Amino acid sequence: MTRALVTGVAGFIGSHVAEHCVAMGLDVVGIDDLSGGFADNVPKGVDFRVGSVVDHEWLGALWHEAKFDYVYHLAAYAAEGLSHFIRRFNYTNNLIGSVNLINLAAIHQVKCFVFTSSIAVYGANQVPMTEQLTPMPEDPYGISKYAVELDLEAARRLFGLNYIVFRPHNVYGERQNIADKYRNVIGIFMNLLLRGQPMTVFGDGQQSRAFSHVDDVAPVIAGAPLVKDAYGQVFNVGSDTPYTVLELAREVAAAFDVEARVTHLPAREEVVHAFASHEKAARVFGTTSPIPLREGIRRMAEWVRASGPRSPVDFQSLEVTRNMPASWRSACDGPRTD
Repeated sequence: MTRALVTGVAGFIGSHVAEHCVAMGLDVVGIDDLSGGFADNVPKGVDFRVGSVVDHEWLGALWHEAKFDYVYHLAAYAAEGLSHFIRRFNYTNNLIGSVNLINLAAIHQVKCFVFTSSIAVYGANQVPMTEQLTPMPEDPYGISKYAVELDLEAARRLFGLNYIVFRPHNVYGERQNIADKYRNVIGIFMNLLLRGQPMTVFGDGQQSRAFSHVDDVAPVIAGAPLVKDAYGQVFNVGSDTPYTVLELAREVAAAFDVEARVTHLPAREEVVHAFASHEKAARVFGTTSPIPLREGIRRMAEWVRASGPRSPVDFQSLEVTRNMPASWRSACDGPRTD
């Protein structure tokens, strides 16, 4: 039986990818350090191990048990805005942790390494963003993701390591961590509404994004190693239609049958418009009918209502607080540089 390793398996996208891998008949080992995920997210049929990709000795022991045919690397802390203020944490988890996996994949001759990058690598590039554009990431999160992409290509040239890179964007849906107040705007909005609070928007709310339901993303990632034409390629994956943050707030409020109450906060450092073209992915993996935003939000809202609200969790190890949004500064219990 084909054996697969899924990192970040207790997280949002990782748990969905693992679920599809099990359905494909793969023997799936899933790992997660539970820093942002939940053990309840791990799908049935997965051999779940608690551990971190940063721990290279633990990873090596895991590989010593048996080799993996495929690696699906989804473990990351994907907070673009916050990454400016947690630079060491960001590079340790998102870059060094990835390199630990790439080393093992090269040593043990993995058949395919599937990496979940981000359209954060594009920075403030022209829209719609295409894979032909030269990446110009503007935050440490995007920089770390692009560095891993470059390292995978170097490993392909020297070691023959096959890889596939996906650049998803603004993915939402069931199992998302709505307690994280620094990322996943739809989850943040829903958690605020459940707590009877207005939705908070940085700046004027005219920032635009294309929001992608997880069911439009996870199946493509899971099935990718079976498509040999995808090897050595980079693909945008997700929804095509952009919405402003204010339009999104209205859709979320409608799903909860409440008035769209919004509180505006000072603008933060972020790319204003970010949405991508998916023509390349459609050519290689085929086309499907994407889940409309209103339908996807309704599905997620049903799950969130059943799960209930969660208390927002402050990041406890901020490294720099200079120029940090005031609404985030209360989270700083760690070392400061002001």
